[in-house]
Amino acid sequence: MTQPWIHKAKTDSLFILSPPFIILAVVFFCQGWLQQLEEHYSFYTWLFFVVFIDVAHVYATLFKTYLVPKAFNERRMLLIALPIICFFIGLALFLMGSKVFWVTLAYVAVFHFIRQQYGFMRLYSRLERKTRLTKTIDNLAIYAATGYPMLYWFMSPPRNFTWFMPNEFFRYENPELLSVLGYAYWLILAVYTVKVVYEAVTLRYFNIPKNAVVVGTAASWYFGIVYFNNDLVFTMLNVVSHGIPYMALIYLREIKQAKQPSPGILQYLNTHKGIILYVGILIALAFSEEYLWEVMVWNEQFGSSAAAAFESWHFLLVPLLVVPQFTHYILDGFIWKSKKA
Repeated sequence: MTQPWIHKAKTDSLFILSPPFIILAVVFFCQGWLQQLEEHYSFYTWLFFVVFIDVAHVYATLFKTYLVPKAFNERRMLLIALPIICFFIGLALFLMGSKVFWVTLAYVAVFHFIRQQYGFMRLYSRLERKTRLTKTIDNLAIYAATGYPMLYWFMSPPRNFTWFMPNEFFRYENPELLSVLGYAYWLILAVYTVKVVYEAVTLRYFNIPKNAVVVGTAASWYFGIVYFNNDLVFTMLNVVSHGIPYMALIYLREIKQAKQPSPGILQYLNTHKGIILYVGILIALAFSEEYLWEVMVWNEQFGSSAAAAFESWHFLLVPLLVVPQFTHYILDGFIWKSKKA
């Protein structure tokens, strides 16, 4: 059985599979350097990780939907209606209180991050001969790899990092129950390991990319949330492990492997210089959005005094500015379902 690469072994390994391992290596071997970054260069770490990766990856969805005429026509009603629906849901939530808005968005974001890892695992297992048992073990492994660290977050003393805002998640500190969940977590991963070894011996097949996804997910979520209690480490592991693979998946599968070049700007992306244009567009859109957030809402990074003038309009501006992000979270649940994985 061949390895189920999306594009090629080299590109998949570099852009989809390796990001969590590279960041983990940086975290373990460059802690003094990271501390200096956090203390003296927080603006640049925010710009690179939050804006150029986290916010930018949201706009990668455009290259599978709105900017692809065939895909847009196939889902026209969904693609037109969903941003409008997201805006009005956001407006209703914000009118109930800004905390209600951000707490709801945080839970939706966590679900989206978890489901992306599940999706990558399923994508890389598409060529395997599955049984109900093996599929169940795989599912338990990926959901344990993501779910247990989140439960640890909910059930342990407050962490030194947040998703969007302080006290955004329901908290229930219970060391005894958390200990039981920890045993279950390690047991599930042990069962998955036994399954992988058994398949390697009996079938003489080891699925490199799928197992790399499971191990990388478990490592990045465990060390980012449970082992380390550091805001920059959490941001690096959370953002890079999620954003870089997603942007790479869109480019490699939806642009480079397109059967026919799409008209318009996508024709230029399918050239040897297309990756530069692709990344440049994502960064430009991300920076533009985040600049509006800073000027109109946050006033944290750029030191603008204009935010006060927009404060009375936050009930409209915040739901409007969050539409790309909110739409991305929901839309991702639709646009990948038609793919066999």
